[in-house]
Amino acid sequence: MSNKKILMITGDFTEDYETMVPFQALMSVGHTVHAVCPDKQAGESVATAIHDFEGDQTYTEKVGHRFALNASFNDIDPADYDALVIPGGRAPEYLRLNPQVIAMVKHFFAENKPVAAVCHGAQLLAAAGVLANRKCSAYPACQPEVELAKGVYADIPVDQAITDGNLVTAPAWPAHPQWLAQFYALLNA
Repeated sequence: MSNKKILMITGDFTEDYETMVPFQALMSVGHTVHAVCPDKQAGESVATAIHDFEGDQTYTEKVGHRFALNASFNDIDPADYDALVIPGGRAPEYLRLNPQVIAMVKHFFAENKPVAAVCHGAQLLAAAGVLANRKCSAYPACQPEVELAKGVYADIPVDQAITDGNLVTAPAWPAHPQWLAQFYALLNA
């Protein structure tokens, strides 16, 4: 496995597991991962939330850990990166309003670089207009956004993932083994 340079775009109230697990897992196999957030510098942190499935109509939310950013958003050039990771949580709701973030997401699709998005990360993909005719899984509440963006919503079990071209998506953090395995396959292609 060759070392890839991976960009992770995150923000406050990102889902704890969907941020920390891929960040650490990708580094553990030799990749360089730069985690950034608009308006924040390397060394600053974002708040995370822990979303759990406890039998209610939607997930519950608890305070998570602070996640330390290791790169500065304004220093990022997406052309310097081989792949993109978009965690879920509430951060994509905010990130999709940032024109620089949208331009970064579009870059990875225009260059056909691997992209992994989980849970509410589909909101950012929809806002970037990159889902047309693509199969995309997401947290079920994001199905309307995927379909309004002309994507094909993949209604799969919460512990599964799906790959369509350069895009790997999953409904939520229970899919990490499948989601990361499929992302690794794209990184090694």
